[in-house]
Amino acid sequence: MKFLSVGALALLAAQAAGASIKHKLSGYTITEHPDPVKRDLLQKIVTWDDKSLFVNGERIMIFSGEVHPFRLPVPSLWIDILQKIKAAGFNTVSIYIDWALLEGKHGDYRADGVLALEPFFDAAKEAGIYLIARPGPYINAEASGGGFPGWLQRVNGTLRSADKAYLEATDNYIANVAATVAKAQITNGGPVILYQPENEYSGACCGQKFPDGEYFQYVIDQARDAGIVVPMISNDAYSGGHNAPGTGVGEADIYGHDSYPLGFDCANPTVWPEGNLPTDFRQKHLEQSPSTPYSLLEFQAGAFDPWGGPGFEKCASLVNHEFERVFYKNDLAFGTAILNLYMTFGGTNWGNLGHPGGYTSYDYGSPLTETRNITREKYSELKLIGNFVKSSPSYLLATPGNLTTGVYTDSSDLSVTPLIGRGTGSYFVVRHKDYSSQNSVSYKLEVPTSAGKLTIPQLKGSLTLSGRDSKVHVVDYNVSDTNILYSTAEVFTWKKFGNTKTLVLYGGPGEHHELAVSGRSSVKVIEGPESGIVSKQIKKAIVIGWDVSTTRRIIQVGDLRVILLDRNSAYNYWVPQLPAEGTSPGYSTQKNIASSIIVNAGYLVRTAYLKGSDLHLTADFNATTPIEVIGAPSKAKSLVINGKKASHKVGKNGIWSSQIKYNAPEIKLPDLKKLNWKYLDTLPEIKSSYDDSKWPKADIKKTKNTLLPQNTPTSLYSSDYGFHTGYLVYRGHFKANGDESELFIRTQGGSAFGSAVWLDETNIGSWTGLNKNKDSNATYELPKLKRGKSYVFTVVIDTMGLDENWVVGTDEMKNPRGILNYKRSGRDSSAITWKLTGNLGGEDYVDKARGPLNEGGLFAERQGYHQPQPPSKNWKSGSPFKGLSKPGVAFYATQFDLDIPKGWDVPLYFNFGNSTEAAYRVQLYVNGYQYGKYVSNVGPQTSYPVPEGVLNYRGTNYVALTLFALESDGAKVESLELTHTTPVLTALGEIKAADQPKYKARKGAY
Repeated sequence: MKFLSVGALALLAAQAAGASIKHKLSGYTITEHPDPVKRDLLQKIVTWDDKSLFVNGERIMIFSGEVHPFRLPVPSLWIDILQKIKAAGFNTVSIYIDWALLEGKHGDYRADGVLALEPFFDAAKEAGIYLIARPGPYINAEASGGGFPGWLQRVNGTLRSADKAYLEATDNYIANVAATVAKAQITNGGPVILYQPENEYSGACCGQKFPDGEYFQYVIDQARDAGIVVPMISNDAYSGGHNAPGTGVGEADIYGHDSYPLGFDCANPTVWPEGNLPTDFRQKHLEQSPSTPYSLLEFQAGAFDPWGGPGFEKCASLVNHEFERVFYKNDLAFGTAILNLYMTFGGTNWGNLGHPGGYTSYDYGSPLTETRNITREKYSELKLIGNFVKSSPSYLLATPGNLTTGVYTDSSDLSVTPLIGRGTGSYFVVRHKDYSSQNSVSYKLEVPTSAGKLTIPQLKGSLTLSGRDSKVHVVDYNVSDTNILYSTAEVFTWKKFGNTKTLVLYGGPGEHHELAVSGRSSVKVIEGPESGIVSKQIKKAIVIGWDVSTTRRIIQVGDLRVILLDRNSAYNYWVPQLPAEGTSPGYSTQKNIASSIIVNAGYLVRTAYLKGSDLHLTADFNATTPIEVIGAPSKAKSLVINGKKASHKVGKNGIWSSQIKYNAPEIKLPDLKKLNWKYLDTLPEIKSSYDDSKWPKADIKKTKNTLLPQNTPTSLYSSDYGFHTGYLVYRGHFKANGDESELFIRTQGGSAFGSAVWLDETNIGSWTGLNKNKDSNATYELPKLKRGKSYVFTVVIDTMGLDENWVVGTDEMKNPRGILNYKRSGRDSSAITWKLTGNLGGEDYVDKARGPLNEGGLFAERQGYHQPQPPSKNWKSGSPFKGLSKPGVAFYATQFDLDIPKGWDVPLYFNFGNSTEAAYRVQLYVNGYQYGKYVSNVGPQTSYPVPEGVLNYRGTNYVALTLFALESDGAKVESLELTHTTPVLTALGEIKAADQPKYKARKGAY
């Protein structure tokens, strides 16, 4: 495809960027970073100062969650993810864009179907979510090659450097992807407010110039030339200060960095290593980028898990709700104004898109599970933090102080960071000095207030900080012009409803708390028991004390209503925005936030809107659920839940109450073992009758790969021939001299890969794979060969994606796949003539709908038999549960119908049984999508969720398996079951199926 033309806006951007000031970079012209005056010509909608971003002139805290659209190839489900993130209090989502999926062939940029970007942009706008666009070109992201397409292995130049060949290679991608992003900028009415050039450009080795400001500027200019006018934000892999404003050519507008303080030791989820809580980020920020808001572009929200790892549930336990309470509030203590959590929804490495360090699931232990469920407590804890930040604009104006011990508390076991407001609210972040402590500590708090320095609590008792917990205590906190002198209970949210103000506070189990409200007021308990609630006028404030109870209490203090909750009860509360018109909530501006209502409704409240006198809620339920609406608009008379009128009562305090009945439907799923399975030998290459005349010849004399020297007479690196994904198959022809007794072969496919070798139809050996081994050296014994007779070696390699490494100069994605070396005893290696194949067509891949990585080079894949409705009439009947009796590769296919009731979101899983150590490998294809790589002897994954849209919930589904048996006695699929978890009564509409092209005979297939 040709480059997209640069429009008038992009031209203005280039001019404003100072296009007359130029540097030469490997034959290319680049421009310097624009000065502030010129930058202002680009746009005035998204601006910033040292404290925060401004959007349309409004100061805003960016609370963002990381989502990768390409890891959920069902565009109609993207709104589900975004609404759930919005409901948790986020206002922004950050997205990586994977170059490898969009330009599988150099010059052929394709971003359509399930890989189109525009539907995600539209869904974000519908959900009221801003976007941070991060298209790379390098993204890391545990994606194959770090997002680099495989053909870059042939580029004669260091990746992510100023080498001309590399820069040329990126031009088409960035010109196209940035132009698409540009159309979705907020300046054009879209959701994109920030753009990140490059990714984790934070270190180099191997003699590479670093940092190379001119290279970084080139990447910025590529985006500007394509029409990007919003601010450029960076994400240093650590707080290194690279490319920050003031560092010279190649500055980002806003400096940001990443942090993964607990690391990735999911095997020990209860261990918080000593010294891993960041404490110096504020100081470094003031040294590195004091003119920009403090930005954490990737902060840990989960962890990746490698092949052979402990599984993502343990990653979720490592980075759990306690982690969030301690680490995210610690981030607030730094005055963080842009906070993006990686990952908030992980998704799936379907279709070979993952790197070899990880398996099919990319759940990541995220707040939203791989199946889009919000059942982890960490999601609910995030909701408390997100809504607090959203309700506390004065936080951005408070100045963080130094970490203290013994200054604000009477306990040497606690540390406090003050954020002091000047005429605005102040915030005191309290945590254990030993951040990993599991002890419970009693303390008093001494803080400066508008009424002077106070020791809290004033009435009785003391405060308590439980183990692995942290608190944000507010002082002089403004609730619609009512001054909260202090609150030791944490703020969830507050609202103004007509003439009444409502403040929601929560505390942990067994805690004692105090609230002081400036002014002289009486206190009245208007709901719940009065016992345990005490109050006293102390000078010019009324002070209320209480012990946390699981029973809700509401107290009236003048025109302020205070709802007192325990933390677990607060998890059930939601704060949906009411739009001024229409049904979409709009972005989280202060005006929109102020128009929110408060809803107590269990599992999920997505949206709320007013239509005439009907108050509509869209919500999901996983149990019979009482509904309460606090602050229903005066115009509202009726309650409508998911399009159906619900009867409701109005209590004495104006709270609407109703109930949703939950009756789970019977979910009928097929018994996969009883289905009619068809079988096809998918390793016909080992038969003497097989004709490989159409195969590509491995005749390149010298590899174009610059990373690993070639050790074979001709290159056997698969990417030299355009094969970058999935299974590789090699055929080596030779005539025997009768003296050959052994074959040494070195194969490489990435961590946990497997390979096997046949001499004609005889398997001579296999490498079954280990979680850490990227390559294998093996020597296989040969049978006695007849002199002058022709033989064929067939080598099958199950590759696991291309390597990634953000360190410039390592060029790890160039680590080749295929045969690295071979030798036969008694013969010259050059006497073998090799051919090879991967996915049919290689870079001219056939299946444009599912993208360039979805299929590999097995015979059934090359023919397209993994797609629905193949010509299987004459195939043999055969079951994967009986399998193969010797090494080989089999293909099994079946189909079944589903009839999941409408209105229910029912996660479905394909579960493999594994009670033995037999070594075999399975690829799971569902309606043509490769949705699982199962490696029996490595693991850990045995359960593979497949979303609606890939599975047809009300229709026919075609399922295919490839079974690669590597051991002498073959292998079988021990068991495979289709199961479901708790059905969710959902407000989601009809899910449109992802593109599922059916089988068509493939021209030139071999």
